[in-house]
Amino acid sequence: MNTPTMLLTGAHLADGTATPLRAADVLVEDGRITAVETPGTIPPDALPSRDLTGLVLAPGFIDVHSHADNAPLLTHDDTTKILQGVTTEVVGNCGFSLAPTSNDHAPSALTERLFPPLEFTWSGFADLLTTTDHAGYVTNHCPLVGHSTLRVAAMGMSEHTPDDQAERTMRAGLDEAMTAGAFGLSSGLIYPPALFARTEELSTLAEVLGGGGIYVTHMRDEGSALLDSITEALRIGAVAGRTHLSHLKAAGPGNWGTVPHALEKINAARADGHRIAQDVYPYTASSTVLTAALPAEFLAGDERTLLNRLTSSTGRDELAEAFAAGRPGWQHHGGGWDHVLVATTASHADEGRTLAHVAEERGVEPVDALIEILVREKLRASMVHFSMHEHDLEAALTDNHTMIGSDGLPPGTGGKPHPRLFGTFPRLLGRYSRDRGILDLPEAVRRMTALPAHEFRIPARGRIAPGYIADLVAFDPATITDVGDYQDPAHPPHGIPWVCQAGRTVVENGVHLGGRHGSRLIPAS
Repeated sequence: MNTPTMLLTGAHLADGTATPLRAADVLVEDGRITAVETPGTIPPDALPSRDLTGLVLAPGFIDVHSHADNAPLLTHDDTTKILQGVTTEVVGNCGFSLAPTSNDHAPSALTERLFPPLEFTWSGFADLLTTTDHAGYVTNHCPLVGHSTLRVAAMGMSEHTPDDQAERTMRAGLDEAMTAGAFGLSSGLIYPPALFARTEELSTLAEVLGGGGIYVTHMRDEGSALLDSITEALRIGAVAGRTHLSHLKAAGPGNWGTVPHALEKINAARADGHRIAQDVYPYTASSTVLTAALPAEFLAGDERTLLNRLTSSTGRDELAEAFAAGRPGWQHHGGGWDHVLVATTASHADEGRTLAHVAEERGVEPVDALIEILVREKLRASMVHFSMHEHDLEAALTDNHTMIGSDGLPPGTGGKPHPRLFGTFPRLLGRYSRDRGILDLPEAVRRMTALPAHEFRIPARGRIAPGYIADLVAFDPATITDVGDYQDPAHPPHGIPWVCQAGRTVVENGVHLGGRHGSRLIPAS
């Protein structure tokens, strides 16, 4: 559908290139930017215009690390991102995508720990895209295909090395997904079944990308073995073509201060010819499924196997022994039970309380509180973990190749998810650009627009220039801020009055106008 001609006046442009803000008028016709001129150059006669005086006009933000794969399948519109000025999301991160699926191995064994309940009516990746295309998109949709999803379709939740047949099935699934329009391959190497995969398995799979694709990874370790994990990611990414490190961090007090060393390693690899970049979220707490608190040996097998293990007397003792030895990754990273907040549960019980609080209230050991929640919720629970240091986050933000991703839980889970789901992008512009001066505003905008558009090959987005799609956001640099916190996260931000997609206004005065005006995008060649 054609959109009307519109002249945008009065704003200062942060055009995505990190050049200083400048006053300019922007002409939009048929959904594209057709002119960017000094104020008054474009005759306003008979042109509908919008006065953006006092606001900064920027390209629509790109969330490079989203888990909103299920957003098109919801009966309601997911507005968590569009109200932040995000017009494009890269989904399918951390090895979790919603396709391909297999009749032999139920995908729910993987997805139900992260996503709200889903009815799988598709099998291949093209089938999934047909389904989501029909449902429509609030934001533009750039899907990755997940290694864990490919592995489950081939061999279930097995901890074993794939045999030749399973390997062929995984490669065929990836090839079909890339042909259907996937943007790349993702992995989540702390989650089952991917945590059982060897480097060689992932490198063999990455061969399907032919040296011209992108490998996006939640690395195997973000604590004491962070540097080794970067080495592994580079090996796999070199086969794929490009490497992208998800939510770069150093988790745990014993590892704080490691991010500058990680950046040195990354930049040295880049100097040696590797194409590598990274993203962060602007918070010092992480969030993931609550089963990630368990040691690897507990995570093999399906839901019934894990629940039986947790409810057996020997399983409880083994788990307590593992925690005492500091074996589970999250506890090895430090912080203790009072740093683990229950974020969402299927029943909504215990949300917003730490495991230490739950244990004290029940008069039990924290390990028993953890087991009780996981068993009661049939593993459908998530946590927030306070594990990072501000200095490491700021170091990551200063690197020129760092992009921004929300890493929020999939929409529709309810509860008290990490506030990054609602506030990531205004938080960067408010707290870290305006208030702390970590990035100047034009550079902060570049990290959320032109840089991710280039790295992920997102077509015709990320800049305000003639020929680009008119995905735009206008914000007040003096007032833009995130609102929610860990106890009350579900609040839209302040200071983002207007958003448009392909020239169509979709947010007015900070309110979503309804409808799904995004598109599924195809990677640029």
